[in-house]
Amino acid sequence: MINISELESYLNQLLQPDNYPDYCPNGLQVSGKSDVSTIVTGVTASLALIEAAIEKQADTILVHHGYFWKHENPCITGPKHQRLKQLLAHDINLLAYHLPLDIHPELGNNVQLAHELGIEVMGQFDVEPGLSLGFVGEFKEAVSPEDLIKLINTRLQRMPLHISNHQKPIKRIAWCTGAAQDYIEQAHRAGVDAYLTGEVSERTTHAARELGIHFIAAGHHATERYGIKALGAHLAEHFGLKHYFIDIENPV
Repeated sequence: MINISELESYLNQLLQPDNYPDYCPNGLQVSGKSDVSTIVTGVTASLALIEAAIEKQADTILVHHGYFWKHENPCITGPKHQRLKQLLAHDINLLAYHLPLDIHPELGNNVQLAHELGIEVMGQFDVEPGLSLGFVGEFKEAVSPEDLIKLINTRLQRMPLHISNHQKPIKRIAWCTGAAQDYIEQAHRAGVDAYLTGEVSERTTHAARELGIHFIAAGHHATERYGIKALGAHLAEHFGLKHYFIDIENPV
């Protein structure tokens, strides 16, 4: 068991949220019980995840996608009201870490995705000036586009979208989990054969074809399961806590 303030302090030291400009507050977003013994982790703090945490009798939920996003309607109505109502009624803490979890060199979404797909991390690239959120790496041997799609489908349990105007093999690859499709040109400048992210836009098709690289959209949710799961497992081992990773199905 650990005090929630101690847990947040440890997470802030580990993930260094103050180092990254973000679109939401990182850290404790909703206060609950003072003492933490059981943590539920998941990608997004949806009502389904909160209900699953209540069933597990968890006192803390730790997610990648929390609340209070920039430009979000601040009114506590609709789904936001229902989510907060359940958290407060059951005295559950909500902790959320967005970009700090994407970029962490050991537990982050990008590095954990590389582990899942057998990519050796070689470095990072800037998606914006001073923000090295994208990663670059290599497969041990070049793979065909078809084999990479099969690998992603097997490991992530989701068939990805592949866009390209050629069938050249893939050795060097860039990736950035989530909704990072508009970083395709930055990825191309890193000298890669392919760029992998979670989502896709209409304009991405033309960019991939004209840049001459493979583009793969493997799912926002699917690419961001692994960081929060690894972080929860780390906390459970470090502090002797119960930990449940709950994967709320999401096709996007």
